[in-house]
Amino acid sequence: MELNKKHTDSGIEIKQVYTPLDLPDTTKSIPDPGTYPYIRGVQKDMYRGKLWTMRQYAGFSTAQESNRRYHYLLSQGVMGLSVAFDLPTQIGYDADHPLADGEVGKVGVSICSIEDMEILFDGIPLDKISTSMTINATSFILLALYVAVAKKRGIDLKQLSGTIQNDILKEYAARGTYIYPPRHSMRIITDIFEWCSSSLPKWNSISISGYHIREAGSTAVQEIAFTLSNGKAYVEAALAKGLDINVFGKRLSFFFNAHNNLFEEVAKFRAARKIWAKMMKDLGATDEKAMMLRFHTQTGGATLTAQQPLNNITRVTIQTIAAVMGGTQSLHTNGFDEALGLPTEQAATIALRTQQIVAFESGIPETADPLAGSYFVENLTAEVETKALELIQQIDAMGGSVAAIESGWMQQRISDSAYKYQKDIESKEKIIVGVNEYISDENNKIPVFKIDASIQQAQIEKIKALKASRDNVIAQNCLAAIADAVHSGQNIMPPVIAAVEAKCTLGEISDTLRNIFGEYQA
Repeated sequence: MELNKKHTDSGIEIKQVYTPLDLPDTTKSIPDPGTYPYIRGVQKDMYRGKLWTMRQYAGFSTAQESNRRYHYLLSQGVMGLSVAFDLPTQIGYDADHPLADGEVGKVGVSICSIEDMEILFDGIPLDKISTSMTINATSFILLALYVAVAKKRGIDLKQLSGTIQNDILKEYAARGTYIYPPRHSMRIITDIFEWCSSSLPKWNSISISGYHIREAGSTAVQEIAFTLSNGKAYVEAALAKGLDINVFGKRLSFFFNAHNNLFEEVAKFRAARKIWAKMMKDLGATDEKAMMLRFHTQTGGATLTAQQPLNNITRVTIQTIAAVMGGTQSLHTNGFDEALGLPTEQAATIALRTQQIVAFESGIPETADPLAGSYFVENLTAEVETKALELIQQIDAMGGSVAAIESGWMQQRISDSAYKYQKDIESKEKIIVGVNEYISDENNKIPVFKIDASIQQAQIEKIKALKASRDNVIAQNCLAAIADAVHSGQNIMPPVIAAVEAKCTLGEISDTLRNIFGEYQA
């Protein structure tokens, strides 16, 4: 790039000055917020009617420890819970599996059975709070566990609200916690869509995630292009199953990243809404709510630095402003210490306070889409839209996201962008304060949150006790019923719920499907 030129992180050239001549033709009749194609937001009054849901992503160690953190966060003003699960839970292994050794409770909470789930949500009113669960390959099991706990408490399932991430395509493309081959995974996801449409009307049955695509190194343009293409694949799979787009389309949600390039991030969110609305209309949606792109945002984990970690508070603030100005429905802010380890209670509190200060002191939420009409932002929104649509058209030409992932094309584009970004940092084309410029000798005394390794053995003992106390004949019959549903093409959710109620473990249910579908090898 020429030294006298400036570009966004997606490589879009930034002019020195923008004038009315730079406004795209579409802005001459830009629709109001809350109207198709929702470029200015999905609600007419946006945050004047209701603030975004303030979440803090939390989960570590045992269900008891995580439950204590949830009660603390709720007491501090969190409006909804976001549950982090450990790696064994994410890839379908109980804590006593050899491959779980050393990972139990490390990056999230360990959940092996209904007993763990009951403890995790002890004292938390499931019919009054919204719960988001970041889980993909085993999302159907965690949803079944959540439903089983609610049923045991006598809660009307129609009152449950929340989200399971349930986005397996981005796992193949960017993250890696998959179990089954893509097309079998898509079958599980459409079963979840079908079951939730009739049984959990307030539940978001998928959160189509660009967050991890961005964390893996994509640009902002690639983030929305690949995410919306994945979303299209899920919709097409649901339509092929005979589901009504105007029913399941209302329960689709998205999960995006917020990085430091403030104006590009706002433009990204605005463009994503417009592209998705038109995409859903083309796929046959006629209900306005089925065309609305509703999304959760998390501030950028990859932007956090272990060097001078207190600088991350400023980065998270910029990203929070980008998410709010971009019209997010829900937001999680990262702790300043997350480049060092799991967030401490102090860091989680500061992250929540960042949201609250933006909400109540900044004035930003008082008008919908406050950057609308900006020569720069409107031009940039159109540029992001154009470049994202070019990528989406390339993916369509390959046969859609599943084909683009199976061929490795999507993964290669992300890898190329990550490589270029790192080269720009190393050459100082891009400055990261405290990393490649403004470096200081520091004696880092930031306390790091540590997990007690003894919790693994405690979890193993719990599993032994559970299997010894349950009716193992009933448990085995329930696992066989899941296999029968898979082979007969029936929806797997009812037998999975019955299995977790019979105290079958997450690992046992995952293995039942492993024995049928096999495991995906990249």
